Amino acid sequence: MKAAPKVNTDGLYTEDTIVDDIFSGVVPFYEPLQDSKGNEQVQGSLETSAGEQPTIAGYTVGIPVPSGLYLPKFDLEGWNSQEEGEARDPSSYWMEGLTKEEIEELTTPHPQEANPLDLLGEELAFMKLSNIEQQQMIATLGAELSAAKLEIIDLKGV
Repeated sequence: MKAAPKVNTDGLYTEDTIVDDIFSGVVPFYEPLQDSKGNEQVQGSLETSAGEQPTIAGYTVGIPVPSGLYLPKFDLEGWNSQEEGEARDPSSYWMEGLTKEEIEELTTPHPQEANPLDLLGEELAFMKLSNIEQQQMIATLGAELSAAKLEIIDLKGV
């Protein structure tokens, strides 16, 4: 068993599905048929008893997606129009589904709004620093006061 990409009817990658190891090519999958009560019917053939034709929902592709594509797109038209015996690298049917502008938008870092918890943390850190500065100021003033008292005592004793 192996993973094979599924694409929508435009060829854009949607998800992977599990297939047999020998699976290759491009095979359509269909939207589920509904009976008159809205229940899904098991599709035994491509036509219902009422003569409805199922709608193609997408395709299962037996060619792995090459790495480096942001939104892989399979060239369904190119695949369907290939001629018998045409030698083409199978991975060349995959292309980028996004424009250069869309890729640039995805890859450009955007400034994030500040998280309220982060803002609270910054404010707490600022308050702690202010508290430390105040404690140092108090210690300095206390030392100066003690020095002044000792000086006064020395002056009285003389």
